[in-house]
Amino acid sequence: MLVVMKKNATSEQIEAAVGAIEQKGFTARPIPGGERVAICILHNKGPVDASFFMQLPAVKEVIAVTRPFKLVSRESRAHDTVVEVGDVLIGNGHLTVMAGPCAIESESGALAIAALVKERGARIFRGGAFKPRTSPYSFQGLGEEGLKILAKVRAETGMPVVSEAIDHEVFDLVEQYVDIVQIGARNMQNFSLLRRAGKSRKPVLLKRGMAATIEEWLMAAEYIMEGGNDKVILCERGVRTFANHSRNTLDLSAIPVVRQESHLPVIVDPSHAAGFRDQVVPLARAAVAVGCHGLIVEVHNEPEKALSDGAQSLYPDQFADLCGQIAAISNLTRASMH
Repeated sequence: MLVVMKKNATSEQIEAAVGAIEQKGFTARPIPGGERVAICILHNKGPVDASFFMQLPAVKEVIAVTRPFKLVSRESRAHDTVVEVGDVLIGNGHLTVMAGPCAIESESGALAIAALVKERGARIFRGGAFKPRTSPYSFQGLGEEGLKILAKVRAETGMPVVSEAIDHEVFDLVEQYVDIVQIGARNMQNFSLLRRAGKSRKPVLLKRGMAATIEEWLMAAEYIMEGGNDKVILCERGVRTFANHSRNTLDLSAIPVVRQESHLPVIVDPSHAAGFRDQVVPLARAAVAVGCHGLIVEVHNEPEKALSDGAQSLYPDQFADLCGQIAAISNLTRASMH
């Protein structure tokens, strides 16, 4: 349930409403809006009597939230959330590109790739320090050394950095070094990790699980928001199907559905969806055409020598072409909406 305050509600009246909700044994979560504050009622085990809250001073209306995901739902927040990462904005009206290698392999290599992707249009640098791989014999990442390299990339290029925390134990370490903490597809329902992300003050990039429904994905985001962190970025990266012509099947229909159901920004990872370099650019163009808020793309200056996912990594010049193409598509779709 959502208790919507009047525009002129004072901070004291909002606090009084929060107190009244908590006296009933519920959790109250104020949600600041563009014009007014709404208070989401959480942890109710059944229907809530709206009449009690309508009698409180400065309450405009009480709205039932019909979705199982409450804080994530557009019912609780009508306007789109825009996540700020330094001077970079992710969300409504912005097309944000994150790019870099799948894994951080060396300081010189990371700095070289970072300079290339920044010059060609990336706003955020991506790179894995801890790599959950299908095979235990594959390169697992440089760990803290990789995180230190990411911090140096930020210092030298000015770009914020994003990297994955693969479990609850390394979250603290990753959080110290990066600007956005990624939770990967394999961990989308790692609930202890989600709860830890909810306590973080850093934005969280939450990838959709390989076999997750949209509701399950949004409920995973709800875990993070319920913990107090409302800086969540959703990432569609393809789901596992019967197809073998690509690594995964990119669910483009998820983008408009998520944008209708949730106020959170949603980006697309065409690299992990494709698995093959020649599919990445077309999938990225399509993702922008259906309304995603950004892309996270794997780029390497020498993909044939990459220690992880070289076959799906773009060359820098391909990435430059992609950035030009998606800018044109984004401008076209925005024009058609007006």
